[in-house]
Amino acid sequence: MIITIDGQQVREKVPWLAALAERLGFPVSGYRGFISALIAWTCLQKNVPFDDVAAIIDLARQMEIRWEEARLWVNDVEVTEEIRSAEVTQGASQVAVIAEVREALNEVQRRIADTQDLVTEGRDQGTVVFPHAECKFFLNASAEERARRRYLELTNQNQEAEYETILDQIQERDERDATREIAPLKPAADAIQIDSTELTPDRVLDELEETARQKMN
Repeated sequence: MIITIDGQQVREKVPWLAALAERLGFPVSGYRGFISALIAWTCLQKNVPFDDVAAIIDLARQMEIRWEEARLWVNDVEVTEEIRSAEVTQGASQVAVIAEVREALNEVQRRIADTQDLVTEGRDQGTVVFPHAECKFFLNASAEERARRRYLELTNQNQEAEYETILDQIQERDERDATREIAPLKPAADAIQIDSTELTPDRVLDELEETARQKMN
């Protein structure tokens, strides 16, 4: 069974994904957004410009990615926390519009799904990568709420942050993702939409699990 979780830049989306996979007993979770971030992180490490299409595609083909107990590795380097930076996040959005890169990453996910159950998150999982998935979700929250959550996350980690700057970045990314020619951000026609603005993380997870189990039955 394939379960897709698409939507805006909701910070809790990946933890929800991992928790949902654990509740359902699924052995694998697909961190689609993190794969794009891995490419951006690798570009920064190797000083590859985000508009150098040929070099980025070459990096994507050489990357070896694995997940171990909710930790993310690329080419034997553990990068779970490093790829959460604002610089990597912005870079991931830029490389995500490169058609050849996106298709290469899509094929990786599809190979995983051929052999096992999968819960996967991103922005086009239910529309492009897995259009025939049995269970699709589209999560959202207001830009202001997402900026507030990101601000609190950074300040709790003793990192400098400005709410207005974060809000501007989120709104800019939303506009870019919604209007891009390749796989624009939008809910699948058969996706179940959940607005998490006023919901606790536990409540969102409960709704995801309840719906997924109904689909499984």
